[in-house]
Amino acid sequence: MSHFSNIKTKIRDLTALKTSLTNLGIDWKEGPRAVRGYQGQTLTAEVVVEQANNYDIGFSWNGQEYELVADLQYWQQPLTVDGFLKQVTKGYALETILQESAKQGFQVAEQTNNQDGSIRLVVQRWSA
Repeated sequence: MSHFSNIKTKIRDLTALKTSLTNLGIDWKEGPRAVRGYQGQTLTAEVVVEQANNYDIGFSWNGQEYELVADLQYWQQPLTVDGFLKQVTKGYALETILQESAKQGFQVAEQTNNQDGSIRLVVQRWSA
């Protein structure tokens, strides 16, 4: 019986996910690679966050999005699973907006982190 949990996300862009993790200071490994779980069980994921207790966290493509996969009984992060996913998702959303804005010729004019945790972003594009 598998002890892995698969948690759905709205994350679809691998590059933005990797950048988000890096910006959060989370050390991750490039996949495909094994996510280690209970009694030596493994799953394959495109991004793996190794934990000191030898039980990993991964992001695995399910055909539509990257799911968080982990044996939650052995979660060893400073944030709860929900808190971790909120931080990753927030960073992912910001990175996605920045990437899309840049593709359309916009540059960041101002970025402010608000006390409530939200981010205020002002982009601009100069036209000739």
